[in-house]
Amino acid sequence: MVRLARERRPDARISTREDELEPADVAVASGIFNVRLDVDDARWAAYVDEVVRRLDRLGTRGFAFNMLTSWSDPEHMREDLYYGDPCAYFALCKQELSRHVALLHDYGLYEFTIIVRKEGSG
Repeated sequence: MVRLARERRPDARISTREDELEPADVAVASGIFNVRLDVDDARWAAYVDEVVRRLDRLGTRGFAFNMLTSWSDPEHMREDLYYGDPCAYFALCKQELSRHVALLHDYGLYEFTIIVRKEGSG
């Protein structure tokens, strides 16, 4: 995927190394929280919390992320995937990171998206 992205967007700076990331207007994480394999939920939740806080530092105007929802139908849930509590992640963002937080949980997938805008970002 990285190779293809570099081919299709030679004008973009694409990296797989976190230490090369620089702040941008908006930081986005899509699909990176879903596959936890055999990592237990508590450890994975701590990882997600850490990454959300990094997104906050990297997005100067805001950030967004999505993940599978704990409100999924049990028969569709898999043991190797992480299903986050949308209310808990909304609370984290709202209480600790910004007053301007949106939780989208109204589209046809078993996931949710959180969008966080920072003060003065419009």
